[in-house]
Amino acid sequence: MIYELRIYDALPGRMPALLKRFETQTLRIWERMGIRQGGFWTTVIGPSHLQLTYMLVWESMAERESKWTAFQTDPEWIAAWAESEKDGIIVSKIASSFLSPTKFSSLQ
Repeated sequence: MIYELRIYDALPGRMPALLKRFETQTLRIWERMGIRQGGFWTTVIGPSHLQLTYMLVWESMAERESKWTAFQTDPEWIAAWAESEKDGIIVSKIASSFLSPTKFSSLQ
C-alpha cells in the first residue's frame, strides 16, 4: 500500500471554494474512478490556515499513475475544475509526497 500526502495552499479567501469543489465534485468523480481517499484536514494550528491536507490510498504506483492520469483528463473533472475557478484561481501551490507505511504502522 502507498499513501499519497497532498497539501494544497489556497489563495486568501478561496478555501471555501476549494472545499466545495472537493465535497460536491471531486469526491464523486473519484468514487466513479475508484480513487480512494484516506482523509481530509484543514490546518487549525500550523504554518498556514490556508492549507488543505489530504491522503489518497493506492495499491501501487502503477495504479496511481493510471487512475490519476485518467482523472486529470476526465471531461467531467475538467468541467468541474473550470466552473470552480470561474471567479479566479483557488490554489497557489500543491505539494505531494508518497509514503510507505512502516511494519509497525496502524495503517498498512
